Amino acid sequence: MCWLFLILSILLEVSGTMCLKLSQGFTKIVPSVLLFVFYGFSLTLLSFALKKIDISVAYAIWSGLGTTLIATVGILWFREPLSAVKIISIGLIVLGVLGLRLSDGIQQ
Repeated sequence: MCWLFLILSILLEVSGTMCLKLSQGFTKIVPSVLLFVFYGFSLTLLSFALKKIDISVAYAIWSGLGTTLIATVGILWFREPLSAVKIISIGLIVLGVLGLRLSDGIQQ
């Protein structure tokens, strides 16, 4: 169940970050309010996940996958430019997250 909390927390964090962009510097009320709602729930679920998952692993996965997802959203939804360096960097983040997840499984 803790891994489900972590995944949901990541998705909510990405949603909050999208709202940060959509709020246009907190000039749009709905995305501005949703930003705090999504971040609040994200951190709440992250705290639930930390009951069973080491903080070093959970936070690295939370931030790494969140970064990867928001970079992908930026490219696909917000039409940000894509380059070979971005693709390689995103791939390295994914490999790092996989390595952390595998290392957590080895210890238990």
